[in-house]
Amino acid sequence: MNTNLNMNTSTGTNSSSKDWSTASPQEVRSAIRQGLWKAPTPGMAKGYVQANLAILPREWAYDFLLFATRNPTPCPVLDVTEPGDPEPRILAPGGDIRTDIPKYRVWKEGVCVEEPWDITHLWRDDLVGFLLGCSFTFESALLDAHIPVRHIQEGVNVPMYLTNRPCRPAGRLKGNMVVSMRPIPADLVPKAVLTTGRFPGVHGAPVHIGSPEDLGIQDIARPDFGDPVTIRPGEVPVFWGCGVTPQAALMASKPPFAITHAPGYMFVGDLKDGDLAVF
Repeated sequence: MNTNLNMNTSTGTNSSSKDWSTASPQEVRSAIRQGLWKAPTPGMAKGYVQANLAILPREWAYDFLLFATRNPTPCPVLDVTEPGDPEPRILAPGGDIRTDIPKYRVWKEGVCVEEPWDITHLWRDDLVGFLLGCSFTFESALLDAHIPVRHIQEGVNVPMYLTNRPCRPAGRLKGNMVVSMRPIPADLVPKAVLTTGRFPGVHGAPVHIGSPEDLGIQDIARPDFGDPVTIRPGEVPVFWGCGVTPQAALMASKPPFAITHAPGYMFVGDLKDGDLAVF
């Protein structure tokens, strides 16, 4: 079900001499705000929460909140901003959702019309920002459990796919679930399920294991978002709910205006991954 949703996949420029895995969230956001990092964010500020972003006008905000509440696996809400206020006061006091993400997507009537590096010029007093849990958060736990994360190994964006699984509609919003995929050695799949299941606030356990065609994915080598990764012999494709799901809902529901992060280009917050873990 490849729908050619990828736009410009160029990673732009970044300050590559620094080891960003050990940087603080504040350092990461500052570098992004200054235009020093214009690339996907997996592996940055290891141990800290990363978040998806959706911004809608106030008149659509309740519908979106209801949509997220009815679909918590792909759309777990971490923070909601006040109308007109770009500061996520729970996830990152002092942060700014207009400048602190490497790349955004601007949507009009369900169509992505541009991918700017900064959205300050588009900001309005009626806009509400939703920060949603991201599976990049539990990748630190996977790595600590000695489970490979292929897109980090290969230095690319995580592959994501639009599925045939409909989300529960809410108000004017509807759409199918998007999933992210990581190939896992078959003998480590149970460990990966248990490891990520401890993080229900950032998608939790996988929604599907193996058989991509059951999700309507016709060619796993052609993700709808992100980049393809190598699947080695003895590995199983494992799929998690993905915070790009709201973008599928925007395409299906066609609100007049919305802004999201570009897939893989996340907001790095001040909360630690462990703060979202269930022991």
